[in-house]
Parts: sequence; C-alpha cells; structure tokens
Amino acid sequence: MSSSPPTRRSRSASPASPTSRARWAARRSPGGAGIGLGDILFGRKRLKEASGEKVFALATAQVTLETELGLRSAGSAAVCFKPLSAGDFKRVETELAELVDSAAESSGSTVRRVSDDYGFQWIVTEDPDFEDLVTAVHLIGSELQARGFGPQLLAAIFKFEGEGHPVYWIYGYKRGAFWPFIPTGKEQERDNAEELELKAKLERELPIEPDLARWFGMFDAPL
Repeated sequence: MSSSPPTRRSRSASPASPTSRARWAARRSPGGAGIGLGDILFGRKRLKEASGEKVFALATAQVTLETELGLRSAGSAAVCFKPLSAGDFKRVETELAELVDSAAESSGSTVRRVSDDYGFQWIVTEDPDFEDLVTAVHLIGSELQARGFGPQLLAAIFKFEGEGHPVYWIYGYKRGAFWPFIPTGKEQERDNAEELELKAKLERELPIEPDLARWFGMFDAPL
C-alpha cells in the first residue's frame, strides 16, 4: 500500500497512523450472501452513478449516536473508489493530488490519499469536528463525481469509538444508504447481532440499507 503525504489547512489534528492493507468481505454480512463485488471489480456489471447527499444524515444523527448509543466519532473517515482501467489509474495520479489539496483547503481537515494492494484508492480525512468531517467527506465525493469518477465511487466509511472496540458506519454511494460494520478483531469476523441492534435503533434517523446481503465489510480500512 502506498500513501501520499497528509495535506491539511488550519486546525490541528493527530498525525496519520500507519495503515494496513484493506480487505473487503461480504461473506459474513448478516444476510449471508455476497454483493457481487467481484463483478464490479472485473467489469461484469455496470456501476450506477453515485448518490452522496444523504451522507449528511449521519451528522444529524450525531446526538443519538453519542447520547443513546455511546458512539463518539474517532475523528476519521475515508472515501473509497476503484478506477477500472489503466487510463483511470494514470488520471488518478495527476488529479488526486489536486483534489486532496482542494479538499484540505476547503474543509480545514487533514486529508491524505492511500492506494491499497487491490487497486482501491482511499481519500482519508481526519477532523475532530464531526460536522466538518461529514462535510469534508461529502466534498470529496462531489469532487470525484465532478472529475468523472462517480460510477466508480464505492463507499464512505466513518469510524466511531464504541465500548471496547471500534464501530463503523459505511455509506454506500450506489444506493444512498448506510449500514453498521462491527469487526470483532478476530480475523474477518464481525458482530452481526450488534450490527442488527444498531440498525433497529437508527433506522428512523438514517437511510439504512434494507438488503442485509449488501452489508459488506471493509476490514482494515486505512483509518
């Protein structure tokens, strides 16, 4: 995995920590079925255009997340997309540095880019202010769409501190919906029961992905 140096403007934030390879897994989703991610990666299915506006619902749900569920933002999030051709990769190199600088300038967040071993590109954002963090993620998604990467936008992932282990909320751009992701820390296992409990408690405040088979996990995302 390679990463670009972090770029930031204004507020201070903790330095970026070393990141490990991002592993994607759908086989342990609560619905028990895969989402066909391989079809996306190898071009067997046409990707839909991304929808990013509903990501702001997470900021609206902050009070419930903190006071009722005990989940506080860890101050980090990432947008993930997958260029599908060699030409895309070349264009990524020339355009993403500009995007990172622009996002940092506009949001005041710390922004860096990470490339993993599977060819995924991650734009990682750090900001202690949760509303600013969500705004920065929306800005990055919008910029990627404006630069022609909308169909390749996959997800945004937000990290929260839970009781004893991290909790993640993932936003799928293709369907404009969230789902919880709670890795147990044991290989690629996840806590399905707690994920379903979070779904029940937040579905009135967040657009929750109704198809549990689409709740794919993002193990070792660079957060």
